[in-house]
Amino acid sequence: MIKQVYLTLFCAMLSSTVGSFLHLIWEAGGFFTVIISAASILSLYLTPAMKVKKRVLYLMIAAYSLGASVGLLTEYNFGIDQGFVFSFLGGTTIGFGTFWFGAMFTRQRIDLYIGCLLHSYAFMYLWFVTASDIFGGHTTRWMIKVLAVLALYMGYFVIYSQEILYNARYGDVNFVNCTFTVFFHLPAIVVHAARVYLVAEIEHYRQN
Repeated sequence: MIKQVYLTLFCAMLSSTVGSFLHLIWEAGGFFTVIISAASILSLYLTPAMKVKKRVLYLMIAAYSLGASVGLLTEYNFGIDQGFVFSFLGGTTIGFGTFWFGAMFTRQRIDLYIGCLLHSYAFMYLWFVTASDIFGGHTTRWMIKVLAVLALYMGYFVIYSQEILYNARYGDVNFVNCTFTVFFHLPAIVVHAARVYLVAEIEHYRQN
């Protein structure tokens, strides 16, 4: 069951990252994607639990629409371009992908959590370095602060994984709902990371 949650969450994050990338190159996000994301979330809750494929489809549509729309929020409120949002979502996708890949080969929970956490931090740092070369503007201080934010988010994910495993013993697990619970916290994390980015930019401007 935990593998299904990791896989579904990775696919949802990948959909969100694709939506963010399409907004970056084609400005795909807008009022329409906001409406689509709200309608998809509503449809997800109204769809019976036994219709798993339909609920997964609604989740992926909501993830894509949120990824394409969240850049509008950060740009309007913080004046931050879409390149930052894409970099952040891409790093988060890599982190969850690391957990999913590790869950396929590791059964020991301690090895899974510690190993995947360390590897995900390393991979996310490499991603931010690469994204900084492509999009520019990512200072070392910014990357350290954003990695700290992601570290807290991934730590929460590990703790929530324990809750999933505990509920799985009693058969009380819906992997779509579990995925949405983790994914629903992401917009707040993105906004907080945007604030970190803005503070780092202000400090960099003052120093120059």
